[in-house]
Amino acid sequence: MSDQTWQRPAAGREPAAAALLAWLADPAAPRMCLVTGSAGCGKSALLAWLVAHGSRPGTPTERRVHAVAPLHGIGPYGAVWDLAQQLGTAARTPGELIAALAADQRPTTIVLPDLDHSADPAAMSELVLALANLQHLRLLAEVTHGSPQAALLSTRAPAVMNLDHTQWTDTARLAAWQADHPAAPAQHPQTPDVAIDLDDLAHVVGADPMTVTTQYETSPTDHAGLRTAWLRAGQSLSNEPHPATRALILQTALGDSADPRLADQLTELAADAPWSLVWSRVSGDIRPPWPGPVRALAAGNYALDGAVLLADHQGVVRIVNAADAAPQGRLPRPFPSIHTLALLPGGAVLTLNSQGHLDTQHSPAAPKPTGIRALLDDGASPAELLLDTVRAYLTRQPGQIIAASGTLLASADSAGRVHALALDHTPARPQVATLHSTPVTALAVMDVTTSDGADPLPLVYSGGTDGQIRVWSPGHEPLPTPVATREVPVSALAAAEVDGEPILAIAWMDGLVEHHSLSSGTVHPLRPGPPVHALALTTTGSLIVGTDEMVACLRPR
Repeated sequence: MSDQTWQRPAAGREPAAAALLAWLADPAAPRMCLVTGSAGCGKSALLAWLVAHGSRPGTPTERRVHAVAPLHGIGPYGAVWDLAQQLGTAARTPGELIAALAADQRPTTIVLPDLDHSADPAAMSELVLALANLQHLRLLAEVTHGSPQAALLSTRAPAVMNLDHTQWTDTARLAAWQADHPAAPAQHPQTPDVAIDLDDLAHVVGADPMTVTTQYETSPTDHAGLRTAWLRAGQSLSNEPHPATRALILQTALGDSADPRLADQLTELAADAPWSLVWSRVSGDIRPPWPGPVRALAAGNYALDGAVLLADHQGVVRIVNAADAAPQGRLPRPFPSIHTLALLPGGAVLTLNSQGHLDTQHSPAAPKPTGIRALLDDGASPAELLLDTVRAYLTRQPGQIIAASGTLLASADSAGRVHALALDHTPARPQVATLHSTPVTALAVMDVTTSDGADPLPLVYSGGTDGQIRVWSPGHEPLPTPVATREVPVSALAAAEVDGEPILAIAWMDGLVEHHSLSSGTVHPLRPGPPVHALALTTTGSLIVGTDEMVACLRPR
């Protein structure tokens, strides 16, 4: 091991360091620990040592530090965005971070240095208290002894380490350390005051994102809609180094209540971004109206070509024009508990209920038999017979998610299995492949044109909580290696052939969206801002991204 691996804490703080390591490993210890003391007593230096120690490769799980957010000069939004990025999730507000961490019960240690010098210590303390409600989290916060923040956090009966007390210093090691480190005037890190014109778009997208975030957080005005758009976009702005892409993200989050001149200015500033915005609708828009929170998407095909189906949190499915989001109607009744959506060539809309069984409706926008055909067609159609077979199959083999192409219907379950049923087989003959060792969380089916002019080849893409994207063509063995893999669960998939090029779009749980051109290997990354629930690819090559507060249509350049 290198000396750096086993580096001791500075200034004789070995007793304090040992106590913190013991606190991390003690399951009976309070879940929150306050490191306090007077200004300049070494609180930040001790926490820096702990973070370095707890981030080493091979650190035991119970002593690992998973995230650290230096709070000096930043507000709660900046802290939330920083923590969400490190913890592999997407969150723009304290509430979204709490919800994301509550859904992930893995033990997690978070270190929060310099709370007293944050941009809003009172609001930051409330964030810490909210995090402390999650019993699988360990929180280590630095506060000055006697400060209002220390008093508020102490109401939760945390462990407290006051570094002014002599028990936390080895005097002999302190003397040796002081001999090697001549005294220097104590200096607190200073954040220079940067004057940012929050109404100047070029200045806003070109400045340090964390500084802009803090200043928008504390600003009393909305700056013609820019403040709302910036905070709606969230951590995608703080993680993006290129001003042009920050302009694109801000443009995507801009509502129609904002100054209409801003959209044109942002279009110009985003000219060099790798994506272009076709349209977006955000919460509160009225021209055209925002369609509501998006939990599932399906791109129209065949009878519904040029349309997009959007399902909201109440199961209402709306139909909009893919070119401009203009409303085109809705399905007659809501689907309860909707989180997945598929569309068959004849216009049948499919989803799964809370038991994993099939629920269907026919889109009113799809064509219906007329004339003599309607009079003579008094029996069940092949499509209806197929759906009856699928319904019976899913009653026996409940699914979690469903997807379809022009030739294939697929479902996936919590055991990592994918079930495929050819649409031209009545009754359907299901094929099954185990593609994941964890639940499948995303599914897409694409028909690929073959070079020999034969029938299209259906490909099933699946993503799971294991962070892997697998591909399988029914009738063949699944590809043994993942198409893509990250240490983050998959939240949504979409696949389509566009002008002969197979395209796969992936949304990851940390907010990253990737557009893969599978033939060329080109990947276009995008972080639209809010957590992404659903994706759809149109036949013209546009990508629809669905979130709770925004739905956007973008095109890679």
